[in-house]
Amino acid sequence: MPAGPDSGTDVRPARSARGFIVIAVLWILAALSALVLIYLTYVTNTAVIVAGSTDRIQTEAMVTGGVELAALQLAGASEAARPTSGTFNARLGAGRVFVTFRSEAARIDLNAAPKSLLAGLMTGLGVSPTDAALYADRILAWRGPTELGDSDPENSFYKTSGVAYLPRHAPFPAAEELWLVHGIPAAVIGRMLPFVTVFSNLASINVLDAAPQVLAALSGMTPENLQALLAQRSDPSVDPHALIALSGGEGATLASSRAYRVAVDAELPDGRRSGGEVVILLLESGDEPYRVLSWRNNSDGSTSPQKASLR
Repeated sequence: MPAGPDSGTDVRPARSARGFIVIAVLWILAALSALVLIYLTYVTNTAVIVAGSTDRIQTEAMVTGGVELAALQLAGASEAARPTSGTFNARLGAGRVFVTFRSEAARIDLNAAPKSLLAGLMTGLGVSPTDAALYADRILAWRGPTELGDSDPENSFYKTSGVAYLPRHAPFPAAEELWLVHGIPAAVIGRMLPFVTVFSNLASINVLDAAPQVLAALSGMTPENLQALLAQRSDPSVDPHALIALSGGEGATLASSRAYRVAVDAELPDGRRSGGEVVILLLESGDEPYRVLSWRNNSDGSTSPQKASLR
C-alpha cells in the first residue's frame, strides 16, 4: 500500500535539489548577461575606433590631394614665374580642401642665417639684446663644425652644465632640435619655432611673404619702415625692389626657395574639418615632381621631419 502523508517519508532532498537547480540557472543567466555586456562594450569601442580610423584615413587622403594640387601649380611654372605664396580651394570627392602655400624663404633658416638675423628675431620677440646675442651664439655653436674635441669651448660648456649630450656640430635636421640647444630658455624657443625653418637653405628672408616678426629681425629695419613695407607689399602696383630698400637691404631678398610649406584644411563630407601642414621640396629632375620633407597632422600634432639637406 502506498505511503500516506503521514508515513514519515522525507521530501527535503527533492526540494534541495530543485533549489540548487534554480541557483545554478540564475548564475548562468548572470554570466550570460555579463558576456552580453562585454560583447556590447567591445562592439561599441570597435565602432568608435573604426570611425576614428576612417576619419583619419579620409583626412590624410584629402591632405595628400591638396599637396598634390599645390605641387602641380608650383611645378608647372618656371622658376622665374613661380609664385612665392598663394591660396586656393578645391573639391575632392564629397569633401573640400582649402590650401595655403608659402615658400620657406619666408622663415629664418637655422642652418644658414647669420647671427644678426637670429638675434634680431629674438629681440623682436621680447628678449633683451644682450641675451639675444648670447642665445644666437649658442645656435651658431650647435650647428658649427669643430675639430677641437674635448677642447671645444661649447663642448666644455655642455659638460660643465651637466647636460648628458654635446652639441651636434652639424646642421639642424629639424627646427624642433632647437629644444636641445642648452642655455636658451624654453619660452624663447617656443616663440621662435613658428618663424624658423631648416629647409630654405637661404641666409636671407623673402620680404614679400615673411611675417612681421621675421621682417623686424632684419638689422636695417625700423618700426616706421616695417609699417610702410607691410602696407605697400599688398599693393600689386608697387615695385617689389622698393620693398628691399624699405627693409634696409641686408638680409632681405625677393628670391624664393624650392621648399614650400603647404597648409591643408580638409572639410569632410559631414562638415567636420581637420587637416595638416606639409613641407615639400620641388625637384628639378627625376620621376617625381616633389619630395615630402615634413608632415604634421593638425589632429594629433604628430610630425615626421626628414633630412634637411636640399641639395
